[in-house]
Amino acid sequence: MTAQRYVRVIVQPLVLPLMQRLRGAICQQDNSQPHTQGCHKNCLHTVTTLLWPVQSPDLSPIEHIWVHLEPRFGLSTSLNELEARVRQIWNELSQDIAQNF
Repeated sequence: MTAQRYVRVIVQPLVLPLMQRLRGAICQQDNSQPHTQGCHKNCLHTVTTLLWPVQSPDLSPIEHIWVHLEPRFGLSTSLNELEARVRQIWNELSQDIAQNF
């Protein structure tokens, strides 16, 4: 995916509105090539971004838990529905999974 497409398809319609709703939230990205291009950095100038080592998903705890979360998502028809589903799945997640990654 090119940086321009990433900004057009992901950042502008999804990431920016979500970050505006979640006041004080910090955006984390993995510094893959689309994330390090100038157009992407310029697009996120209003968002607090976590400095992160290049391509280090193993340092992020959510990467180890994602395998247990993703199969349960299903299809959502709205951002509100997706958010509610994520919260429900997260709350049902076994503490053993979260502690033993």
